[in-house]
Amino acid sequence: MTNLPPSGSNLRGAVDLSSLVNRGQAAAPATPGAAAAPAAAGVPAGVVPVPSLVLDGTDANFGELLELSSRVPVIVGLWASRSEPSTALMTVLEKLITDLAGRFVLARVDIDANPQLAQAFQAQSVPTVAAVITGQPVQLFNGPLAEEQISDVLGRVLELAAQQGVTGTAEAPAAAADGEPAEVVEEPLPPHHVEAYAAIEAGDYATAQSEYRTAIAQNPNDTMAVAGLAQVSLLARLQGKTIDQIRNGAASSPDDLDAQLLVADLDLSGGHIEDAFDRLLSLFPAQPAPGRNAIRERILELFEVIGQDDPRVPPTRSRLTALLY
Repeated sequence: MTNLPPSGSNLRGAVDLSSLVNRGQAAAPATPGAAAAPAAAGVPAGVVPVPSLVLDGTDANFGELLELSSRVPVIVGLWASRSEPSTALMTVLEKLITDLAGRFVLARVDIDANPQLAQAFQAQSVPTVAAVITGQPVQLFNGPLAEEQISDVLGRVLELAAQQGVTGTAEAPAAAADGEPAEVVEEPLPPHHVEAYAAIEAGDYATAQSEYRTAIAQNPNDTMAVAGLAQVSLLARLQGKTIDQIRNGAASSPDDLDAQLLVADLDLSGGHIEDAFDRLLSLFPAQPAPGRNAIRERILELFEVIGQDDPRVPPTRSRLTALLY
């Protein structure tokens, strides 16, 4: 059981993608052939030809991907090259999508290059992952997540897609079956970042933490390493645990601060960022000095997870400052 179960109740009615549909119909796609090709003679029923299982979604071509979502569920991964955790998560998503052999198509969206899509999916931090089924967006999760948890999320998306009658299978040419999107250029990473990145892909969060700590020791101004350490530390705390274990543990031990902190981690990893901060700030007044310090440190760490430029950071920081002084 994952800590991020998508369901029909997660359909984000507040997100209006109609302008993207219109744009896709009016303009030529930025990535040629981004949507499904017309059905060809001899193609089995339910098979949807696509140029690749991993595509670059853009402001210009996303209308075609919305149309594709009426036949095959589309996973939308919003990322940025400046965010190592988001590039690591995209790598994991590409692997999972490819392994599922056509049950999904992955649309990688660089939020820096595609501001309209970033706004449409309310991507206030990266990575942000959503699905589109019959043109309707489904919120999945924000922030890093372990591979086995992502697999569980994808399974639940398939269930929802089946309920909506979206049961097609995408089929890419053999040369594109490895899921490599076209023309994705990423700048080289510093050595310790490279090792941390590889460890995250392998699910070895302890090693990733160690590599980021070394990078920070060598350069205290390495903000990417600071953010990476915060995000991988969140993954490490949640690794191997389920929603029920975390929530039941907190409910049965209301005075156990560690259990309450873990629920806040769970809320934030599931995209319930305001709930996470509200929980921590509500716990703060009743705690002795060590507990208050632990809460303060966790809040500051979670700021790094969602990004210091996230609009929810300033009001939370103000509330924390008021409690401190």
